[in-house]
Amino acid sequence: MIHLISGKGGVGRSTIAATLAWNLAAQGRKTLLVELGERSHYRHIFNNEVGMQPLKVNTHLSVTRWEGETCLREYLQHLLKIERVVKLFFDNKIMQALVQAAPALRELAVLGKVTSGVRKAGPPLNFDEIVVDAYATGHFRALWRAPMGLSEAIPFGPMGEQSRAIIKVLKDPAATRFYVVMVPEDLPVTEGLELARDIQGEMEQTPRLILNRWLECPLSLAELARFSGHDFADYLALILERQNSIQENLQTRALPMQILTWLFADTGAEKIRQLSMQWKAV
Repeated sequence: MIHLISGKGGVGRSTIAATLAWNLAAQGRKTLLVELGERSHYRHIFNNEVGMQPLKVNTHLSVTRWEGETCLREYLQHLLKIERVVKLFFDNKIMQALVQAAPALRELAVLGKVTSGVRKAGPPLNFDEIVVDAYATGHFRALWRAPMGLSEAIPFGPMGEQSRAIIKVLKDPAATRFYVVMVPEDLPVTEGLELARDIQGEMEQTPRLILNRWLECPLSLAELARFSGHDFADYLALILERQNSIQENLQTRALPMQILTWLFADTGAEKIRQLSMQWKAV
């Protein structure tokens, strides 16, 4: 199963991806946590450099980092079998310009690798679960739209066929799940709901909403009202009112939703461990 996790920047997308991966691994599922991009966030959590080669965290969990050009190079190496030919391709100035000018090729290479296990194409991925800490909302749309655009632009040939095969996997709920992470604030929720709407419309999937950093207060709004006029009490009441309003709004969307409380832990790894204990199937 492929799990794709996105949301507005700053909502804790990487932490949620790691929490899901940790939870799946704890169930005995062989899980790969995938980080997309040139810089690693997880190296600070797992205290080790994270690169293309999977880094084993525990018995069932490994973490890796994928970049578009590296994925493209790996796929060509798999097809052509001769490393020297691949090197000549990437060292060619015209080819370098083409790769840089056509970002959809990099997006296609990333999604090609993400879906390769299901499609049985490319180097094997021997994992039960692939959890992808994907890009923030705008870039995430560009990621799934790359194979859609290429399949329309190139109706024949291997690139068009690969694009259509990737789209088929992304639209299959038995193969892929989408998660939209947000925090109980107006802008992240608005952006998250717009992303969820686009996933439903274009990917024909029902995304799972993850409401992160939910503040649990030992006092109710009625009890806080007794301390009205005290700055901290008024601030807490404001947060609780906003959370209640956002929760009511999200519940009208008829989308599966999970709330994860705001935790204060000494390390990122400890926060992930604690959040995984809150996680339930959504």
